[in-house]
This record gives sequence, structure tokens and C-alpha cells, in this order.
Amino acid sequence: MNYHELSIENRVTIRISQAHSLSQQAISNLLNRSPSTVSRELRRNADTKQPRVAPLAQSQTVKRHKASRPARRLLPDSALFELVIVMLRPRCSPEQIAGKLRSIPTFEDACVCREAIYSAIYALPVGELRKELITCLRQVKSSRRPRSSGVDWHGQIPDMVSIQMRPPEVESRRCVVIGRAI
Repeated sequence: MNYHELSIENRVTIRISQAHSLSQQAISNLLNRSPSTVSRELRRNADTKQPRVAPLAQSQTVKRHKASRPARRLLPDSALFELVIVMLRPRCSPEQIAGKLRSIPTFEDACVCREAIYSAIYALPVGELRKELITCLRQVKSSRRPRSSGVDWHGQIPDMVSIQMRPPEVESRRCVVIGRAI
């Protein structure tokens, strides 16, 4: 069974089922969900001061989702992004920019990594600024592709011939170790 988040309708069903004193097992059967999903939902959104309300539970879930993802530091129209643009124009790499931002005292609390700079550039909408910033990068490519695509040639010898393909006269040669024949 694939996991899907509970919808507001599922939460209303849980609330009504609880009001009718159904067990967690019965509620899970009614929703065609795992009993642990229902148990977790009841535990997470339990409020001792008032009865369980489905819209409140939904809003708490949305709030938890937002809190679980950190806010992006490098937003367009921010001072930090403008500084990155100024540093990109003389052809500094994102690695160099990230290193320089760590040394600037006013931006030390908002230092970003090179990947955040690349992501911010490629997340810009299609337009003149995006084209300009991509041309300022050392690898001028309009889109990014993962490195894992293709064959890994690391550690391989080009045009390598297998040892099984050696000529037969090699077997008749004798090995010489420091002047003695073996």
C-alpha cells in the first residue's frame, strides 16, 4: 500500500468516527488506512482544551510541513542575491563566491553554498537576467544534468587489451630475476 497524506475529508471522517466512539482499528478500516496512521494523526493533533476539529488539524499539519523545510536564503530581489550577481559578472565561480561570502562579516550569518547559488540561478524564470547569469558561469549551459548519466570511465584504461588476448610466444619466454633464469 502506498502512503498518501490524510486529506481534510479523512480528518473529518476521523473526527466523526471518534464522536461515535469507534475504535482506531475501525476508523482505519473505514478509511482503508493503516491503524498506525490513524493513531499518529490522533496523537499529533490532540488538543486537551477543545475537542478535535478537522480544519485545525489540517492547519497544524500545513504548519508542520512549512517548519520542516528551511527558508531559502538566496531569493531574487534580496541584497544577498544582488551581491552574488555583482560577483558573478567578473566571472567568479559560485565556489569562489561562496568562499568570499563567508569572509564578509555582514553576510556571515547568511552564507550560502555553491549549490544554492547554482540552484538560484537556474530557478530564475526565462529572461534576460537568467541568460546573462548563465553566460557568466564558467560552464555556459542552459540546463543542468546530473553527473550520473552515462558510463563511469574513472579508472579505466582507453584501448585496453585483455591479458587473454596476448600472443602464444609469450608463454615460452623465461623470467629472469637479477641475473638468474627461473
